[in-house]
Amino acid sequence: MIELNKKIYVSGHNGMVGSAIVRSLKESGYNNIITASREELELTNQSEVNNFFKLNEIDVVFNAAAKVGGIVGNASYPGDFIHQNLMIQTNLLDASIRSEIDRFIFLGSCCIYPKFCDQPMKEEYLLTGDLEPTNKPYAIGKIAGIISCQALYQQYGLKSVCPMPINLFGKGDNLHPENSHIIPGLMRRLHFAKINEEETTIVWGSGVVKREYMHVDDCAEAIVFVSDKFDNGEIINIAPGTELTTRETAEVIADVVGYKGKLVQDTTKPDGTMRKLACSEKMRALGWEPKLDFYEALTATYDDFKEEILSGRWN
Repeated sequence: MIELNKKIYVSGHNGMVGSAIVRSLKESGYNNIITASREELELTNQSEVNNFFKLNEIDVVFNAAAKVGGIVGNASYPGDFIHQNLMIQTNLLDASIRSEIDRFIFLGSCCIYPKFCDQPMKEEYLLTGDLEPTNKPYAIGKIAGIISCQALYQQYGLKSVCPMPINLFGKGDNLHPENSHIIPGLMRRLHFAKINEEETTIVWGSGVVKREYMHVDDCAEAIVFVSDKFDNGEIINIAPGTELTTRETAEVIADVVGYKGKLVQDTTKPDGTMRKLACSEKMRALGWEPKLDFYEALTATYDDFKEEILSGRWN
C-alpha cells in the first residue's frame, strides 16, 4: 500500500475515471491529494507540467487524463486522439523522471488489444496482431504510454503499473449525443425516446457484438488496490468477467430507463471488435473482486444521468 502521507497527483480529476480515483483514494484514507483544472494546468504544455511538479513536490501520479470517446468520436478526431494523448502522457512521464517521483500509475484500456486476439484477452496478447481500425490512433497512443513506462523503469527505475480497464460507465461519463460510449449513448437515446413517446428506437450495429462492462467506482477501487503491486510497468486487466451482447445491453438499459417501445438494429452502423472479454485472473490472484451489481450500478448511473441532463450541460 502506498504510504498515506504521500503527495498524490491525480490528472484528469474532473473526468469519470479521475474523479472516481479521487473518491477511492479519500475512502482509503489518503488526504494529501493534488488536482488541477485545465485552467490551472495545461497538460500539453511541457514547461507548465514541469513547474507544477516542482512546486507541489509530487510523490505519486495517477494519470487519468486522456481524450476518450466512442466509435464516432474516434473516427471524427483521430489526430486529436493520438496527438493530445501522446503529449499529455509524455509530459507527465518526463516531469516524473525530472522530479524523481516514487510511482506512476498509467491507465491503459482493454480496447487496445488486437482486434482478433483470442478471448478472453490476456495481458500477453498486447501487440500480437492488428488493432481495431475504428480506434487505432487512440490505441497506439495508449500502447506508447505503456511501452514508455516499461522503458523508463528499465532506464531510470521509475516504478509504474498499467491497469487495463474494460468498458466503463458511471457518474461523470461523457453524455455527448455523438461522441459517447455505448452505455451513456444508449441511455441518452432511450431516455429521450421515453420522454418523446417514440414507438421505436435505433440501436447501432448488428446487436450480436459482445461487451463487458464495469462501473467506474469498482474500477477506481481496483486501480488504487493495484497501484503498488508492480514496479516495472506491468499491465494488468481490470474486468468483472461477465459479458452481454449489445442487444442485451440495450434491453437492460431500456428496462432501467423505463422505455417500452421497440428496439431496431441499424446494421449500417459499425460494430467494432466482435467480442471483448478480458481475462482478469492476474487481478483476482492478488485478492481483488468487483463489488457492484450491474443492474443496480446502471440504475444509479441513470439517476446521475438525469441530473446531468437537467443541468443543461449536454444539450
